[in-house]
Amino acid sequence: MKITDPEKVAEVMSGIAQCLELKGENPFKVRAYTAAARALEVYAGSLADAVEQKTLGGIEGIGKAIEAKITELCETGRLEYYENLRSEFPPGIFDLFELQGLGAKKIKLLYEKLGVNSITSLELACKDGTVAGLDGFGPKSAENFLKAIESEAQHAGQFRLGDVWAVAEEILSVLRDESAVLEASTAGSLRRHKEVVHDLDFLASTREPEAVGKVFAGMPLVADVIAHGATKVSVRLESGLQCDLRLVKPEEFAFALAYFTGSKEHNVAMRGRALKRGWTLNEYRMGKLEDSEKETEEVPEIHSEADIHKALGLDFIAPELREGKGEIEAAETGELPKLVEWTQLRGAFHNHTNASDGRHTLEQMADAAMGLGLDYLGIADHSKSSIQANGLDEERLLSQVEDIRTLNRTFDGFRLFAGVECDILKDGLLDFKDEVLAQLDYVVVSVHASMTLNEKAMTDRLIRAMQNPYATILGHMTGRLLLSRPAYQVNIPAVLDAAAETGTIVELNASPWRMDLDWRWWKLAKEKGVLCAINPDAHRADGLQDLLFGVGAARKGWLEKKDVVNCLRVDEVAELLRQKRSRMG
Repeated sequence: MKITDPEKVAEVMSGIAQCLELKGENPFKVRAYTAAARALEVYAGSLADAVEQKTLGGIEGIGKAIEAKITELCETGRLEYYENLRSEFPPGIFDLFELQGLGAKKIKLLYEKLGVNSITSLELACKDGTVAGLDGFGPKSAENFLKAIESEAQHAGQFRLGDVWAVAEEILSVLRDESAVLEASTAGSLRRHKEVVHDLDFLASTREPEAVGKVFAGMPLVADVIAHGATKVSVRLESGLQCDLRLVKPEEFAFALAYFTGSKEHNVAMRGRALKRGWTLNEYRMGKLEDSEKETEEVPEIHSEADIHKALGLDFIAPELREGKGEIEAAETGELPKLVEWTQLRGAFHNHTNASDGRHTLEQMADAAMGLGLDYLGIADHSKSSIQANGLDEERLLSQVEDIRTLNRTFDGFRLFAGVECDILKDGLLDFKDEVLAQLDYVVVSVHASMTLNEKAMTDRLIRAMQNPYATILGHMTGRLLLSRPAYQVNIPAVLDAAAETGTIVELNASPWRMDLDWRWWKLAKEKGVLCAINPDAHRADGLQDLLFGVGAARKGWLEKKDVVNCLRVDEVAELLRQKRSRMG
């Protein structure tokens, strides 16, 4: 089976580099494969065409020997050289690369000196003191490794929303294509747009549950059937993700959908409202309590979730809000927000090109934005301190600004905004001087280094950065990487106060890896008058589609169109981006 995805090939090149480093091979050879992986990660062309036309060697960072290996991998779906390298080591040793703070050099030492060849053996070596006694490590290293192992264990069986969304849509499509299925939907945490899910829940109404269950269990994606009953089928995919399908009668579908979508807290509150009316509410029906002695109203006819809400004296509650965090009280008093919609977005900021660590050019990013129906796109490549991301210095940045101005003259009804993702330095100063930032349309300010500061120091750092009149948007406020890196210590309410005071827009980073600022804080931000920018942090053209996840998180945070700056028209947003400069200048 051929491989044509540059990212998958890049993973193999990185894997080769890891193996070579574990073997103690020449550093130049290791760097060659690392460079090849980097080149493939940012390659914007068709890898299949490059292989077929034998032009891989024309890509900077890919020499003849590596070109031959990439060609073999792409054409056959496997690379014997890589397989032979991996066979020289215990399989468990490669799991160590998943732990925070462990690279090939440290793993090599642990393997050679202590025989550490798996996460389990590393944990034992940390606990019995042998890691602490190894030259170059010490007690602190052992402590950090144990924390990383604990974190990895905590995240086992968890999946980022963006990593499972496509497969959920694929499974839903299979169900809806089945003639015996009358209605089908996702449910659970996925339907509520939680940023991390443990499994996927599906619901189907049918008069032929046995036939539908058989189709679900027999999907090509399925690696293992966990359980196959009359009304529930559970399977596990190759990725380890569990998927559950519940099969109900058509007249039960609305009740089941409401029940299997809501959080536990939400469902308890809903059942409580039904009980007060003398009704019982569960996943199959809503009816009168059989042993109730008081007279109760007749249960109205129910055909949808909206009918359930109406019967209980509530406005319809969107799935994203069903978390038991005040949505029922708001629905009772008519105070639910009119949540922002995907179709209301007109543009996005915080996007990267191949000028820093993105894959595609200015023109390709603009084309992708126009293809999504957006009216504008902000380009914010990394600043010079982000060396690992090929950050732009002053000269390269201002050259890009000129390129954007030139490109804008060719557009009809579309605009690129010239910005930068400017590093917030350890002392809160920005990576570029004001005279450089003044030449941009906007500036995203973000932390990418020195993340271990205590809460006060980090909070002061962010606040000082926002006090700069050119700091337009605060990027990924807490620095978290879901299932990988926890948020750094920061006083979020204090930062939100400063954002409100300085007129700084706060980002909702829509990358499935970040979802930062977390949806749980946006009600507070909104109360303080802080505006939100839903940004995809796109590093490639199709990354713009992550805006969908950002909108889901914004809806969970009770945000409306008026709270989100990229719902503004191009002229309105251009004026908004200028306001802070004039206000603080």
